[in-house]
Amino acid sequence: MNQIHAPQDSAQGPRGIYFSRVFQKPVRLAGDGRKLGPACDIAFALEEPFPRAVGIYIDHGWGMPSEFVPWDRVVDLSDQGLIVKAPESGDHYPPFQDQPGWILADKHLMGRTILDIDDRKTEVVNDVLLRADECGYYLAAVDASFNGFLRKWGLNRLTTLIREDLIPWKFVQPLSLEDAITSDRLQLSVTKEQLHDLPKEDLADALEELTGQDQEALFSALEPKKAAETLSETEPRVQRQIIASLRQERAQNILARLSTPQLVDLLSVLPHEDAEEMLALLPNDRHRRVRALLSEREATARDFMSPEYLTVPLDLTVAQARSMVRQSGLGYSGISYLYAEGLDGRLLGAVDARLLLVSEDSTRMEDLMASPAVAAEADDTREDLEALFGKYHFRMIPVVDPEDRILGVIRYNDIMRGPGPRPKA
Repeated sequence: MNQIHAPQDSAQGPRGIYFSRVFQKPVRLAGDGRKLGPACDIAFALEEPFPRAVGIYIDHGWGMPSEFVPWDRVVDLSDQGLIVKAPESGDHYPPFQDQPGWILADKHLMGRTILDIDDRKTEVVNDVLLRADECGYYLAAVDASFNGFLRKWGLNRLTTLIREDLIPWKFVQPLSLEDAITSDRLQLSVTKEQLHDLPKEDLADALEELTGQDQEALFSALEPKKAAETLSETEPRVQRQIIASLRQERAQNILARLSTPQLVDLLSVLPHEDAEEMLALLPNDRHRRVRALLSEREATARDFMSPEYLTVPLDLTVAQARSMVRQSGLGYSGISYLYAEGLDGRLLGAVDARLLLVSEDSTRMEDLMASPAVAAEADDTREDLEALFGKYHFRMIPVVDPEDRILGVIRYNDIMRGPGPRPKA
């Protein structure tokens, strides 16, 4: 990607570059500073999820041919104008030629009336916001506030007095050039009332794509029940961002509509201080239940271990192993597997106890064992243990120390369905 230097003052804002900042500003060549002409427009290619800037349109007027500077030739943006690399050949860039699927910021967006899907007037587009990523610049939102007009006339100092009204491009229906030429209207792809009917998964996807005030604006438009459903579907990063922006009353309304497991999932990904603040908003009885479950989430393999297991040497026969099982006094749950150890006490493999019923008496454990044995470490979290059981579907998993010596075992039911950690032996 060509590195473009953008203006860094308050008029730009922290979220991107406004089209009004470069509109009609001079375009100059890097090096000798020769002026090509004014930046009359920016062309975007309509792509998903956002239109991509493809070039600068320069209109010389007076019957002179236009010029079109590909976006990858732009090296600097500022209040004084744009700096671009010289044409690869000749003194001028080729004339602008319309392309299918392109849209122009000034010609097709600025000053257009925005309608909702029922054709009711909402706002007028006064500016266009561009943002940058690793692939270049894209059209992120339209600004329906009066700030675009102020920026256009150089009255940037007054923009701090008026709140922006940014409408993410995701909610502005994309236009073809043919439609834009014959119409002076843009249309919202969704109204605030319709947000209630959108699937929570789609809303979660939208929240994950948006950032900052755009993200806050979309989430704030959701009524509490829909907000709770959507929040539970978003990824942890977005959950943390949204929770950090919620007012106390709004947070209480949303938390009240989450199930206890959803609350535990949500609070478990928040920083400790944020989780404590959210817990304080819950009624006392629910506070106690959620905290107890959170504490369980924080438990490690060491808290779930049982001492009821059998280890066998590699050369033990099936007949000898049956005798050992009978003499152990352990119930079936304690002998789901026999764990084969080496002379140094290290875990080498596991033998399914059911094989003792169908194998010859003289068969040795070494011939029956599965190796290496799947094992947990003492500091593994409950989430780690759930992942192990979910992946391997064992009825029991041993816990080992750093030298691979068995410390205890953990049973499937104690992790996947059990109410909490077992007492330590």
